Amino acid sequence: MRLKRTAAGAAVLLSAAVAVTRAGPVHAAGTPPTAAPVSPDIIVNVGSAPFGRPVAPGFVGWSFEFPAVRHYTGSNPGAINPVLVQLIRNLSPGQSPVLRIGGNSTDATWFPAPHVKRTPGIHNTITPSWLATTKALAQQTGGRLILGLNLKLDSGVEMAAEAQAFRTGIGAQRIAAFEIGNEPELYTIAPWYYAGPGQKAVYPRGRGFNFAAYAREVTGFAKLLGSSPLAGPATGSQVWLSKLPKVFAAEPGLRMVTYHRYPLIRCFTNPGDPQYPSIVNLLAPVSSRALLQGAAPYIALAHRHGAVFRLDELNSVACKGQWGVSNAFASALWALDTLFSMVQAGVDGVNFHTLPQSAYRLFTTQDVNGRWVAGVNPEYYGLLMFTLAAPPGSRLLPVSTPKSPDVRAWATRSSTGVVHVVLINDSATTAHVVGVPAPGSASAGLLESLIAPDLSATSGVTLAGQSFAAETSTGELEGPQQVLQLTPAEGQYLVSLAPASAAMLTLAPPS
Repeated sequence: MRLKRTAAGAAVLLSAAVAVTRAGPVHAAGTPPTAAPVSPDIIVNVGSAPFGRPVAPGFVGWSFEFPAVRHYTGSNPGAINPVLVQLIRNLSPGQSPVLRIGGNSTDATWFPAPHVKRTPGIHNTITPSWLATTKALAQQTGGRLILGLNLKLDSGVEMAAEAQAFRTGIGAQRIAAFEIGNEPELYTIAPWYYAGPGQKAVYPRGRGFNFAAYAREVTGFAKLLGSSPLAGPATGSQVWLSKLPKVFAAEPGLRMVTYHRYPLIRCFTNPGDPQYPSIVNLLAPVSSRALLQGAAPYIALAHRHGAVFRLDELNSVACKGQWGVSNAFASALWALDTLFSMVQAGVDGVNFHTLPQSAYRLFTTQDVNGRWVAGVNPEYYGLLMFTLAAPPGSRLLPVSTPKSPDVRAWATRSSTGVVHVVLINDSATTAHVVGVPAPGSASAGLLESLIAPDLSATSGVTLAGQSFAAETSTGELEGPQQVLQLTPAEGQYLVSLAPASAAMLTLAPPS
């Protein structure tokens, strides 16, 4: 038996010899057991009846700020950073990735339009060169874009000008939706800019601005955008999300509901707060499995209206992340568990927000004398394992809840019948032997491991024995692949999970 990855990222099992066969527990690190096989301390039963919505193509996407696009791509539309292109393609092989360009810079960006006054809150200008670069990025990745439109300027002329610039400069066929504004619930709370000698705070809206006022504005501006699909409300507030029925009533053209989630926050929290950025808090189940608590009715509402529900801004710690947490290996395990939780909740996709100067950036890129190189951070590996375990069309399988709080388990069945069982060990110190009862006609499975020196590691991460070079010029994993054949022992697969690790067991469909 051997493992082959298809263009769509699905694993298929082919008859052939593999390097390693074990009847006893296989360590996540890929090293043989040092003692005789032992009984598992955890049993994970996997059901046979898939449930929930299939994983949508382009489920894992990216979120970039407007000025960050050219930081990553370079300024030459004819020579887009090829490492960036490959890193994007890795997470959506054979698919069209969804790239969101927005965030805080949405309302700090403009396209100069007649009779529209630029305010001190505008820091970025949409230029023909920027449009050409962004178009090239979309073309080379095969991506479709969610593009932010400036709402703070409160100008229909400006919004229409931005939309038209995107259509003509990038191409309507590459635009998935226009997202009007960014986190409007903060417009009366966070200053837009400071003016005058006394640096007086200027807010984009007055105290009377609320959801009803926002809905009226969106309805008015939407009429100026023609038939273009709209995304919104681009909110991080569940209170605002709960007003979604009113948005659909006022604007039936809404085709993408967008919501923002960060489990932890660096600003405004102190040690001891449950949302304070620490590895312990990041790996708490509430940080992954409760991110969408209370959102189920609105996800269902979006689907009833024929719209998709997308977390188009997601990462570990708000306010640009926390060093030692967001850039540590713990973030890879958090991301892996979070992505499966999003599938279970019925979400149609997520966009991981990455900023060049942030602690939660998934990679760094640099042009060194005309040669692009990148450094890939641990969190990216978690996204990559999810991509392998949940190709498009996959559906979740029911799994029993492990009795240990350290271990989390997920399972999927692909459209071709391949089953992936993913086991995550969040403990920093405790190893576990997990038993997965084998189906009646079980054959050998294949085991791939995600490991690092420890939860706080910022380097030394491997996936199936492979890793990205410290300065990768290809954006592809390197080194010998370590995929282990695992035969059932007494009717079950035994997997020994090292502390701070994850493993994926791949099983062929029944003959």
